[in-house]
Amino acid sequence: MKGKAIIVSAPSGAGKTTIVRHLMERGLGLAFSVSATTRPMRASERDGHDYHFLAIEEFKRRIAAGEFVEWEEVYPGRFYGTLRDEVKRIETEGLHPVFDVDVEGGLRLKSFFGTNGLALFIAPPHPQALVDRLTKRGTETAQSLQMRVDKALHELTYAPRFDRTVVNDDLIGACAEAEALVRGFLGS
Repeated sequence: MKGKAIIVSAPSGAGKTTIVRHLMERGLGLAFSVSATTRPMRASERDGHDYHFLAIEEFKRRIAAGEFVEWEEVYPGRFYGTLRDEVKRIETEGLHPVFDVDVEGGLRLKSFFGTNGLALFIAPPHPQALVDRLTKRGTETAQSLQMRVDKALHELTYAPRFDRTVVNDDLIGACAEAEALVRGFLGS
């Protein structure tokens, strides 16, 4: 279970999900690795498509059973992780998993895949851009927004630990740069 993998990480609001969606549409032989989480499902989400939504007890049982490649408690009571079966499913289909994960998860996946993993860090052009993007989402309370902003600003310090950093100051350019890096890594 160690084919080539694409790991895309960033602080909240940097644009990683948009860049991952772009990569998925480019015919690169990628399949999205659906993460597991204990957070509540949003109205627009589907279980098994956006996330595998698990109760905290079930998530912890799976941790104890060694069913995760990586996992972490991102916020108190909010677990996220990558199930081994999800990676195996993608590789069985002859595709390369692409991960849209926070920076801690990205570093764990990079460690797991080693040289078979390309770890991209998506960075904003400047820290205030993260604050502005998170505020514009309108999905957070004042308290949860501050928690996300604090965490995002801290996560910017992780960039040097990734293989490459893509600065998302122009979305079209950032998508093109990420695509070129992935194509080079996969040899396509």
